[in-house]
Amino acid sequence: MTTTSPIAQPAAPPTLRDFEDAAAVLEGTITHTPLDESLHLTELLGVPVHLKLENLQRTGSFKIRGATYRLSRLTAEERSRGVVAASAGNHAQGVALAAQSLGIPATIFMPLGVPVPKLLATRGYGADVVLEGATVETPLRLAAEFAERTGAVFIHPFDHPDVIAGQGTLGLELMDDLPDLDTIVLGIGGGGLIAGVAAAVKARAAAEGRTVRVIGVQAENSAAYPSSLRAGHPLEVATRPTIADGIAVARPGDLPFSIIKDLVDDVVTVSEDDIARALLVLLERAKQVVEPAGAVGVAAILAGKVEASGPTVSVLSGGNIDPLLLQRVVAHGLAASGRYMTLQIPLPDRPGQLARVSELLAQAGANVIEVLHTRHGQGLQISEVILQLSVETRGEEHRAHVISVLEQAGYVPTVRPD
Repeated sequence: MTTTSPIAQPAAPPTLRDFEDAAAVLEGTITHTPLDESLHLTELLGVPVHLKLENLQRTGSFKIRGATYRLSRLTAEERSRGVVAASAGNHAQGVALAAQSLGIPATIFMPLGVPVPKLLATRGYGADVVLEGATVETPLRLAAEFAERTGAVFIHPFDHPDVIAGQGTLGLELMDDLPDLDTIVLGIGGGGLIAGVAAAVKARAAAEGRTVRVIGVQAENSAAYPSSLRAGHPLEVATRPTIADGIAVARPGDLPFSIIKDLVDDVVTVSEDDIARALLVLLERAKQVVEPAGAVGVAAILAGKVEASGPTVSVLSGGNIDPLLLQRVVAHGLAASGRYMTLQIPLPDRPGQLARVSELLAQAGANVIEVLHTRHGQGLQISEVILQLSVETRGEEHRAHVISVLEQAGYVPTVRPD
């Protein structure tokens, strides 16, 4: 997602008083989401690791915090003009529900390929949804034109002090719930969440005479912050597709960047395989359904990119994942963890070959999930067939053992990439 900030010069960042005011306004509207200690991550990192379950927040993500506070600050005249936003998911739902709660007309522009659950939820909250464009670029342009044409107030997803103040209330909750908090790990898209959390937490910690580290995480395929921080100003980068589409932002927000460069201690990146593994771990170990963008903090811990000396929190920033995507990601996560692979094995077209391969896999302790036996394939001789097997394994060593058993029996298996 690429967004162009409407702010020419960064506004003043929120103060601790601003965050506390936002928390008072949001009380009773948002959910004070729980912390859940992860014994698995605690063992890996060597310090207590807690998960901030913002995936259980209303609308399924933290976005309701900033959207609600931003809309609550509108004047009566601004509310009468309505609001407009552009989003492929969480921001759309946050603005729609906030507008419904406050009785403000809302128009949300979304791309044609938006996941159906997010589309239905946004409409269910009463917003007028307009579908247009293959990516969020077109909805952003149309939303800006709509605001100019109608006078509706454009609600930016991250580049506004009220939005950042609302998101920062999450940081105050962390300080209240974990008094000896040492390190916070969370994802970065445009930067509104981490800017708010870092500013709120650092201000509260300074008042208490201590420090808290804040580590940001981006997907390797869409990481605008590392190069921007090196340059000292926001840069637009070329992005590649990522499953963490919720943080796929090509250019940092001006105001978030001005806060992050001063207050965030480190920014690391994670691969697509890292993110898929994290989603699988969260499902199996924490029993939490999390969207890819919400799992990047856990991905960074699993990938060994986080160092901490005390109690640590990874923020699960959202749980709005399309079930079909979840199915694909789980399969990819299993493959990345060495627990699932698809083999292609050329066989002579003679009776008994399928039974022989099945016997070898059984001896190796591999569980066959799916089988495709075909005589049709590129490069096959008339006397050959291709056997394609989806196999469950117990990890990288077992996976290598299964392949070795087949090779020792004279077969030439190849692992098909996911």
